[in-house]
Amino acid sequence: MSDTELSVVCKNCSSEVSPYVTECPYCGARLRKRAPKLERRGDALEASEPRRKRGRGERRRPKLGRSRLETFNAGRPYATIALIVVSAAMVVVYAASGLSLDELGAIVGSVGGDFWRYLTASFAYADTGYLFVIGVILAIFGPGVERRLGLMPTLLLLLGCGTLGMLAADGIVSALGDQPLAAGGNAIALGCLEAWFVMRRTEVRESDGEGFDLIGVAVAAGVIIALPLFEDTANVYAGLAGGLVGALAGLAASRLRPGD
Repeated sequence: MSDTELSVVCKNCSSEVSPYVTECPYCGARLRKRAPKLERRGDALEASEPRRKRGRGERRRPKLGRSRLETFNAGRPYATIALIVVSAAMVVVYAASGLSLDELGAIVGSVGGDFWRYLTASFAYADTGYLFVIGVILAIFGPGVERRLGLMPTLLLLLGCGTLGMLAADGIVSALGDQPLAAGGNAIALGCLEAWFVMRRTEVRESDGEGFDLIGVAVAAGVIIALPLFEDTANVYAGLAGGLVGALAGLAASRLRPGD
């Protein structure tokens, strides 16, 4: 038996014994409650170091991973849902209260000092058909944008598309000498679609992944752009400006994405 193996001294008979036994082979004295676990290190077997017991007041370290908030939000497009719910609530208010679109925050004529209308106009609807089209577009493309950007960035992006779209509509129509009329979320919907399209196209081009239905996207965009032909409150300039904002935001998000 080698010197490295005889590394335990029996307290009863003072004999050197193997560290892998529980009783002294010379006097029978108990050395330990159980034999240590063996680990193979090279060609030899050695006793593994015992695990350090956690103190009574010592807490277990949390495992690394997603936070509870991130886990709770995973797969749930709250920003998209919130915009649709707010818009639907405004339709109910419009139908039940007898208020006009102007009183609900739409842009009807000169805005003047009511700059808050640039934000609220995107949620003022005169009928459910207009809301239905916008809601379907947001339900299709909104979750994809939110999965890539997150809740708050998506909410700020869509609100920005609507606000800047209404600002552009007011400025362009006023510059042409007409009275602006703009309400509803066509700027938000087209901005959402364009942001999704730019980010998805970049992903497909960079990873050679599975493509998407380009015809379906084009049809959806065409429906939004054509809304002013059927709905007076859907302003074409608002929609185009919102789509431009969404495309630029999608391009910026693709370029600034971590790991690119």
